[in-house]
Amino acid sequence: MTEVTSPAGPRSAVPDDEVAAALAGDQRAFAALVQRHRAELHLHCYRFTASTQDAEDLVQETFLRAWAKRASFQGRSTFRAWLYGIATHACLDALRRRPRRVTPPEVAGPADPRADPGPGTDLAWLEPYPDRLLEDVVAAGVDPEAMLVRREATELAFLAAIQHLPPRQRAVLILRDVVEWPAADTAAALGSTVASVNSALQRARETLRRRWVRNDADRRAIARLSEVEQVLLARMVDAWERTDVDEVAALLGARARLVMPPTTSWYDGRDAITEFLAAHAFTPGMTGRVRATATAANRQPALGIYLRDGNARFRPFALLVLTVERELITEMALFHLPRLFPLCGLPAEW
Repeated sequence: MTEVTSPAGPRSAVPDDEVAAALAGDQRAFAALVQRHRAELHLHCYRFTASTQDAEDLVQETFLRAWAKRASFQGRSTFRAWLYGIATHACLDALRRRPRRVTPPEVAGPADPRADPGPGTDLAWLEPYPDRLLEDVVAAGVDPEAMLVRREATELAFLAAIQHLPPRQRAVLILRDVVEWPAADTAAALGSTVASVNSALQRARETLRRRWVRNDADRRAIARLSEVEQVLLARMVDAWERTDVDEVAALLGARARLVMPPTTSWYDGRDAITEFLAAHAFTPGMTGRVRATATAANRQPALGIYLRDGNARFRPFALLVLTVERELITEMALFHLPRLFPLCGLPAEW
């Protein structure tokens, strides 16, 4: 039997005859073997690229590369580790061709809430990751308390911070601190030395300390939403459906932010957010035109927001991801990405 391991320990065992058939050129056997790892490889590629679409493309690229070089698998590592190495190199190749993904506060100052928001831009924006996909990783056998799916390695702030790492440092940080590989295995996968890997990890961690503030670490190690987050989420859903600016204001911290990619416009502070919503989103004409439903992304509470069209049907509009600290919402990230609704398990219309 060939053992397939997770970061937390043994996960499952693949019969040797299945591995042998796959590596001998049986396409069906090979497809079945790699599919066991699809969910976690998708998450792995997302961490590099901060895009679900890019992650899907890179998983496909990983499987194609693995099939082409299947004869190179000698069994010195697990098949899973071999795939991770291939996926990591596919991600590194992609990152060399693409700009890092950004958030609005990185490219512009706070916007005037009284003015119309700016037009959308074609910058490479950081995107959220539906929790339903994270549950697919858990369902595939990864321990839900493993670093791979823990909140601190999944939340938007962490993803935004590691986008600032050079590709190779990003790879080292992900393999060492998230996938939890030893330095020797990481060096072997990257074709490097242990000394080089340790140096890159030190530099990556230092950059991360400057850009990522870990708040309430004990809570963030928990995979599920807390009771406080669930209450705030329910109240926010209700506030959006009633277009109630005062209720939104009651849920926000004084220094909260609202970001809305793909526009560079963002709003700094509770007063600016509520002024913007009152002037542009929660106007009298919007009453009865909004529906919202609770979901989750990046291990954070989120809303799927629908708007009524001319046929009186509610169509997907945006995913609103909330950051919660000390029982208040400190950031609302409004992603105009209706394509994520199916990945969240949300209906195509209401």
